[in-house]
Amino acid sequence: MALLGIDIGTSGTKTLLIDEDGRALASATHEYPLSTPRPGWAEQDPQLWWEATVVTVRQVLEKAGVSGDAVRGVGLSGQMHGSVFLDAASQVLRPALLWCDQRTADQCAWITRTVGAERVIELTSNPVLTGFTAPKVIWLRDHEPDTYARVRRVLLPKDYIRHKLTGAFATEVSDASGTAMFHVRERRWATELLDAIGVPAEWMPECYESEVPSAQISAEAAAATGLRAGTPVVGGGGDQAAGAVGNGIVESGIVSSTVGTSGVVFAFSDAPSVDPRLRVHTFCHAVKGKWHQMGVMLSAGGSLRWYRDTLAGAEVEAARAQGVDPYQLIMAQAQEAPVGSEGLLFLPYLTGERTPHPDPYARAVFFGLTLRHDRRHLARSVVEGVAYGLRDSFEILSEMGVPIMQVRASGGGARSPFWRQVQADVTGREHVTINVDEGPAFGVALLAGVGTGVWDSVAEACRATIQVTDHCPPNAANTQVYNRYYPIYRSLYGSLKEHFAAVSAVDSA
Repeated sequence: MALLGIDIGTSGTKTLLIDEDGRALASATHEYPLSTPRPGWAEQDPQLWWEATVVTVRQVLEKAGVSGDAVRGVGLSGQMHGSVFLDAASQVLRPALLWCDQRTADQCAWITRTVGAERVIELTSNPVLTGFTAPKVIWLRDHEPDTYARVRRVLLPKDYIRHKLTGAFATEVSDASGTAMFHVRERRWATELLDAIGVPAEWMPECYESEVPSAQISAEAAAATGLRAGTPVVGGGGDQAAGAVGNGIVESGIVSSTVGTSGVVFAFSDAPSVDPRLRVHTFCHAVKGKWHQMGVMLSAGGSLRWYRDTLAGAEVEAARAQGVDPYQLIMAQAQEAPVGSEGLLFLPYLTGERTPHPDPYARAVFFGLTLRHDRRHLARSVVEGVAYGLRDSFEILSEMGVPIMQVRASGGGARSPFWRQVQADVTGREHVTINVDEGPAFGVALLAGVGTGVWDSVAEACRATIQVTDHCPPNAANTQVYNRYYPIYRSLYGSLKEHFAAVSAVDSA
């Protein structure tokens, strides 16, 4: 028997098939584009997710030589916060607004005024931020009223795929926590808030705990994917909670630091503890009855991708000629620059920021450029800037008294020994890696195993399948250098905040 995990990411969908011992049998990824019709906007056609799901499910079954009948359960993960608007016939009304879309600042302010700032925190345990789902719904009402009038359902990205697979309208607690419409402490929809902002509660899908089977594969989806009709589909998890399960972040003291498109520092919690200054999120975990704190920077690996696409044309061409990954050459080049990049600092706010600065107007900055700096310094400063941004979250969690006894590195940043070392040096904390690097898809495959009786609990599933394989301690001398630069990095946002807003106002005039 096998377990299937499907992760609907921002740049592509990854599907993973594992056996009941947690060993990967096959994986497949299908990429798709991101649309940015205006500065600060980010949209995607949900049909792309469905097409990618069909392709990758069929690919992993074929690669593994496994029939759909052998799949015991399916877990779903995906990019959080996105808004899929469906009409009465369950047809998509417009492209989904994504987690990194920043158009809803006015709607965030309106919701906060209408409900009351303290009441918002009481109900949702978080401020209303531009990436979240609720302000996207209000934006649609404000700017596309004809489309809004046809809305009958609002789904998150992975839950649209659940609907396509099963016909059900369902979600689970970890992903729902990021909508700004969910009562995080009580693990239910915040109907009081929905009533206050005039959004019908019946638009919201039924909400489950993450390991609970929520629906079954339909005959139509079975024909499309090769899965067996009736196969259970568990609640699953938002990509960060699912990735945390896949990293074994299911007990106190173990923290993950993940560098994907975004950068996330994720800590397990037995209770819904809220940062008094609201710099990190408090969401339900994909572990029944548990929560987590999470610091999120919007452009982590996304910053290095931007650097590759915009400034590293020579390295891309050289990599193509050599038949290697461009990032390999970029990282080798970055290692040639000295620690601290000789005073060149990079603020990684390419798509605004969330932690510790919930600011949709924030912009990326190279600070300290001199004639001495070249592409080696630029590349290294991007890597270091992302690490400084992750350190922001570690500092906040420490202030909150969250125990940090082990840091597990994951994502693309963890696969680079150099970037992993920079993260350890900047934070001053040892980073370890584990025996699996399959991300959220692995986490929801484990959840599918729990939901179908392979393991009795999520913690048991993680203990049975995950082991630490490598240790990366910080270099004390490097950490001393970074400790001198980090206060400068932290001060730059405050110095530039008003200018960021002013530039944005000119852009939108």
